[in-house]
Amino acid sequence: MQNRRQFIKKAGLAGVTAAGTSALATPYVRAQSPIRWRMQTYAGVALAEHVIKPAIDAFNKVADGEMVIELYTADQIVPTGELFRAMQAGTIDAVQSDEDSMAAPVDVSVFGGYFPSATRYSLDVPVLFNQYGLKEIWEEAYSEVENVTWLSAGSWDPCHFNTTKPIRSLEDLKGLRVYTFPTAGRFLSQFGVVPVNIPYEDAEVAVQTGELDGMAWSGITEDYTVGWADVTNYFLTNNITGAWIGSFFANTERWNAIPERLQTLFRLCMDSSHYYRQHWYWGGEAKLRTEGTKLELTTIPEAEWKQVEDAAEKLWEEIAGESERSARVVQILKNYRDTMRKAGPPYRYA
Repeated sequence: MQNRRQFIKKAGLAGVTAAGTSALATPYVRAQSPIRWRMQTYAGVALAEHVIKPAIDAFNKVADGEMVIELYTADQIVPTGELFRAMQAGTIDAVQSDEDSMAAPVDVSVFGGYFPSATRYSLDVPVLFNQYGLKEIWEEAYSEVENVTWLSAGSWDPCHFNTTKPIRSLEDLKGLRVYTFPTAGRFLSQFGVVPVNIPYEDAEVAVQTGELDGMAWSGITEDYTVGWADVTNYFLTNNITGAWIGSFFANTERWNAIPERLQTLFRLCMDSSHYYRQHWYWGGEAKLRTEGTKLELTTIPEAEWKQVEDAAEKLWEEIAGESERSARVVQILKNYRDTMRKAGPPYRYA
C-alpha cells in the first residue's frame, strides 16, 4: 500500500509539471455484482434450445459479466397464463411469448400467436411489422399498459394439426381434443374441435394417457423437436396460419435501468433470434415432411378447406368491430393480403 501511495504521488507531481494541473485517470472497474435479469419463455426445454437460448447465450457472452440473463422455460417460475402479470410486477424481468397465451391486457393480444389466415409464410411477419405499420400499433398499445415494454415481434412456425387419428376431411375434426392457443381454439371450436388448456410440458403425456387426441400448436419441426411426433401418428398439411407471431417484452423499470449499450445489445440478440428461427423452421418444415418417418401426412381437399378460410374472414370482421385499433390491424392484414395476391408467385400462389 505504501508503494502504491508513493506511485500515485509521483504520478500526480509529474502531471503538475507537464500540464500545470494534477489529473489522475480513473481506471475502469467492473462492478462486483452484474445486473441480473430473470427471463421466462413460453417454450419448453427442448424447443427453447432453438427459439431463444442461442440468443441469450450470445447476450451473456458479449455482455462480458456486466449483465447476466437467467433463462427459464415454460411454467418454470409462473404458468404461461400469468407471465404478463408477473413481468408487470417485477417477478420476472423479461418474457418471450405471444400475447394470446399470456393474456396480455391489450386489444391487439388476439393477433399474437396464431390469428387464423393472417399469414401465409414466415417472412410475412417481419414485413407486416416493419413495412406495414404493425410495429407502431404494438408500441402504441403497450404504451397504455403500466410497467411493460413491448420490444420486438418475430415469426415462428405455421399452425398444423398433429394427431393420433387421421384428418382427411372437416368431418374428422369433430370431437378432437387438441392442445392449442386461445384464439385458435375459439376459432376451431366451430368445426367441432374441443380445445384443451394444459401446461406445455404436459401435452405429450396427455396424448399418451388419452386426455388429448393431439395438438394444433405448431409445425412439423416442433413436433419432432419436442417429442410430439413420438406420441402422434398423423400430420395435417393444411395450416390454420402460416406463421406464429411471438414477441419479446421487458419490465419497463428494469429495461430503463440498464445502459443504452446493453439495450442495443439485447435488440441485436432479438434480431439474431428472429433470423435463426426463419431458416430453422423454414428448412425443417420441408425436410421433415419429405424425410421424416414418424408422421404420416394427410390433407383436406382445397375446396373443402376453403370453408375454414372463409370462416377466418368472418372472424377478422368480428375482431375489427371490437376496437378502433383492432380495425386498423385488420385493415393492414387485408391490404397486405391484397398486395401479395396481386404480386402473384412466389408471394402468393392462390
